Amino acid sequence: FKAPSRDHPALYRDLLRTNRVHWIAEEPPAELVREKMMECHFRFRHQMALVPCVLTLNQDGSVWVTLVKPARAITPGQFAVFYKGDECLGSGKILRMGPSVYTLQQGKNPEESPKKEEIDKIEPAT
Repeated sequence: FKAPSRDHPALYRDLLRTNRVHWIAEEPPAELVREKMMECHFRFRHQMALVPCVLTLNQDGSVWVTLVKPARAITPGQFAVFYKGDECLGSGKILRMGPSVYTLQQGKNPEESPKKEEIDKIEPAT
């Protein structure tokens, strides 16, 4: 898929699923086991800023990652790395992604879909 521009909504997603996560300290974190969900941060490129997210633990040890705001150019095969504060919790390979911001907008009435100015306000995760 080639998007018409670098910041086209089709490049942004806020949901992804990993394979079984490799946890570093505890397998998996107690809060995630207890609550089945946990707030933390994630990145999928080495230099990118950390993005707030919520992890949802699946039976098979994989996680759904819901981002607080959509991130650009997430691709299956990249690794999602999770952090709590300064501590690296672990990582999992990205297997699949939820719908893009563009796809989600298609389901709305034209009057409701975000205007270009609103999309421009979504800061790219760099």
